[in-house]
Amino acid sequence: MSLIGLCFPAILAGCATLFTCFFFRDPERRSDSPEKALLSPADGRVLSVERIAAEKSPSGADAFKVSIFMSLFNVHVNRVPCSGTIRKISYRAGKFFAASLDKASELNERTTLYLDTEDNKRIVFIQIAGLIARRIVCWLEKDDEVTKGQRFGLIRFGSRLEVFMPADSLIEVEPGQKATAGKTVLGYLQ
Repeated sequence: MSLIGLCFPAILAGCATLFTCFFFRDPERRSDSPEKALLSPADGRVLSVERIAAEKSPSGADAFKVSIFMSLFNVHVNRVPCSGTIRKISYRAGKFFAASLDKASELNERTTLYLDTEDNKRIVFIQIAGLIARRIVCWLEKDDEVTKGQRFGLIRFGSRLEVFMPADSLIEVEPGQKATAGKTVLGYLQ
């Protein structure tokens, strides 16, 4: 009789373990994209592609902003969009609105990374926590040399990533499109 009472908790624990293994999966990925290609830093769905004025851009220059929403079912390991040097990393505490909402972009907890390419282009990418995500992990440090597609962190349990690229970039994605971290080309630097 007592074994039957343990059956439900055991099934629940087993399901939680399987989901955790599924969530933290980290597949190998290689890209043969051209040198000037900017790759998606996250798996998920492209929410928006917008042109941003210099005063609203973390890069300090006119830019394109690509926002990507990661659901609970996407791979959550984040990858560097292009090769270069990490010039600055900043963390800001904030709210935990659903990451698919526009206000999450402004108000939620975040880690912002500033990368300079070899030809002095500034790329900014931001890890943004979501409603369920309460932990942003970034493995990089200032002055790290990074390569396109390299793992740089993860956001636990549903979140958003944004990439700011120079305004003269050629954009290759559109809202609603699915993106794969380290594989999908967001655009090309000029």
